Amino acid sequence: MTNTSAFDAPLTIDSDAVLVVIDVQKGFEDHAFWGERDNPRAEQRIGELIDVWESTGRPIVTVQHASTAGPLVPGTPGYELKDFVAAVEPALHITKQVNSAFYGTPDLHAWLQQRGAKQVVIVGIITNVCNETTARMAGNLGYDAVFPADAMHAFDMTGPDGVTVPAAELARATSTVLHAMRFAKVVTTEAVVTAAQPVGVA
Repeated sequence: MTNTSAFDAPLTIDSDAVLVVIDVQKGFEDHAFWGERDNPRAEQRIGELIDVWESTGRPIVTVQHASTAGPLVPGTPGYELKDFVAAVEPALHITKQVNSAFYGTPDLHAWLQQRGAKQVVIVGIITNVCNETTARMAGNLGYDAVFPADAMHAFDMTGPDGVTVPAAELARATSTVLHAMRFAKVVTTEAVVTAAQPVGVA
């Protein structure tokens, strides 16, 4: 989990903070497969953060999930990144087959260590799956994990009792756990954008 003193401090964004954009793929538009989503402005928020990272010269990592079945199979249209993310020239592009960006190729942890990067800002799809898993691992590995919860979205999911839990409720649970257990700083896109601006820029 994140160091207590760092967690309680006002939000700052390092000059070399890494924006990790997870699984923003066209296959997640298949609501017949995934169900209903929350936060229709997620992509807009992700785009705002990409713009800030590009304008300030900070590194961006893109992550792409490769499934063996479903809408995210390599070679299918759904596997492709959404256009606004595909247009990014990332410092690193990771492909993965599990829920954490830290278990992919190339190795994210090794790359961050090589760069000496201490802070990761996690955005993308799905809030309570790959984003949460990546944030938990980042915290466990000692990174300052920042989680702008409005720059991602979840889907409705059905539990073992047969009850379908709305996406917004699942996303709120993720934010609560990450905050309460200090895995990550749960913030807004606006807060990150403000903190990421160079000194003297409004």
